[in-house]
Amino acid sequence: MNLEMVMQELEALGKERTKKIYQSNGAHEPLFGVATGQMKPIAKKIKINQPLAEQLYATGNYDAMYFAGIIADPQSMTEADFERWIDGAYFYMLSDYVVAVTLAEADIAQEVADKWIASGEELRMSAGWSCYCWLLGNRPDDEFSETKLAHMLEIVKNTIHDSPERTKYAMNNFIYTVGVSYVPLHEAAVETAKTVGPVEVQKDKKKSSFLLASERIQKAASKGELGFKRRHVRC
Repeated sequence: MNLEMVMQELEALGKERTKKIYQSNGAHEPLFGVATGQMKPIAKKIKINQPLAEQLYATGNYDAMYFAGIIADPQSMTEADFERWIDGAYFYMLSDYVVAVTLAEADIAQEVADKWIASGEELRMSAGWSCYCWLLGNRPDDEFSETKLAHMLEIVKNTIHDSPERTKYAMNNFIYTVGVSYVPLHEAAVETAKTVGPVEVQKDKKKSSFLLASERIQKAASKGELGFKRRHVRC
């Protein structure tokens, strides 16, 4: 399938209701409003196709950009490729659920994510922290430096309340993911969550809400989910 054929299939799957949901979360035109589950049959036909993924991502169409992440070949992508993708990620559903997810399947994931976390830019930071969440929830514990992750928990503890809004979400999720999916630092994550307490996040035109990692970790522990690892990062 070529670019035109994929765009036609995506457009045919678009629903106005889904489009409005995406727009309420920050997506803007162009987009069709395709439910992610409906993309799977197209993905099965294409499988992995990095050149096509690049063409789709470059359209600026949200649905096409999301689908690009599904068929991308992360191992063939360079740091420059990921930088180009994060530059095009104009809201969190792209930065955290397309770019960060794709990066998490690359060997250079931690190296790139570390730079994004240190960038001071909201969506780059959010993508960097989110990438670590995807990594920790999928890869064996021995692929990570316990010292490094402990230091990252300290950074979260000391900076989360003053961080940009979307970054707060990702940092809070990092505490939770370390607490559940990285067993060596479970107790440290629990203590960090307690020290951090509720994290207030502002939403556009909505009342602010509060994130509480400690409750989420406790719920996961009560369900016997400590040590959880998913088989695949991407759907």
